[in-house]
Amino acid sequence: MPAQVPDGYDPRAFEPFAVTVDLAVFTLRDERLHVLLVRRGEEPYRGRWALPGGFVRPRESADTAARRELAEETGLAEATAAHLHLEQLRTYSEPDRDPRMRVVSVAYAALGPGLPEPRGGGDASDARWVPYAAQGPLAFDHDAILADAHDRVGAKLEYSCLATAFCPPEFTLGELRQVYEAVWGVPLDRPNFRRKVLATPGFVRPVEGPPRLTGGRGKPAALYRAGDATALHPPLLRPARPERRETTA
Repeated sequence: MPAQVPDGYDPRAFEPFAVTVDLAVFTLRDERLHVLLVRRGEEPYRGRWALPGGFVRPRESADTAARRELAEETGLAEATAAHLHLEQLRTYSEPDRDPRMRVVSVAYAALGPGLPEPRGGGDASDARWVPYAAQGPLAFDHDAILADAHDRVGAKLEYSCLATAFCPPEFTLGELRQVYEAVWGVPLDRPNFRRKVLATPGFVRPVEGPPRLTGGRGKPAALYRAGDATALHPPLLRPARPERRETTA
């Protein structure tokens, strides 16, 4: 039931502003981390690439708007999009972030395995998956939002089971390792990764049945599903990037 407006309150005394949602949608394609971008078909920033998103409608919450935009921009059915991992990142409220008017954006990070080719809709003239870090300057403050989302995902891989959100329902440990390597941008030692994953209670559970033939030359790989755990004990810490040595002529 709507709250009753107090006597003497005049909403016109306050400057109006809009609320939007912006989505940093990640998936793995060809063993590389990709992000969903849309090309703006209208001003401001017409022709520039941006994160998908849109205005929150008068009778919906930010979470509902994010789910709606996720389904519309990815081409997924709403029921399918509803099961993708979606988490609120933070709120971006700098006064001049949008040249049209004061706009406050609630940003989200979304993850999914094998997401389909996107379709441009609404004010987007085009939409596509772009390898992360190859996207170039984005419209509005979307570069900052995307960087924050990538940092959040990378950090959560260390102490949560979030990596399984990038995987299909049944996956190999090699496919799980590719998630970490793609997000972190560093190669991982295969035997050490396997040992750590299988030693972590509730991280994954084996699937009964024959192993899967993979694209490599090795023997068929065993299949796993996501386990019941939500946190990793101990955490799976990312290795340090190797330092580049300066060479002199």
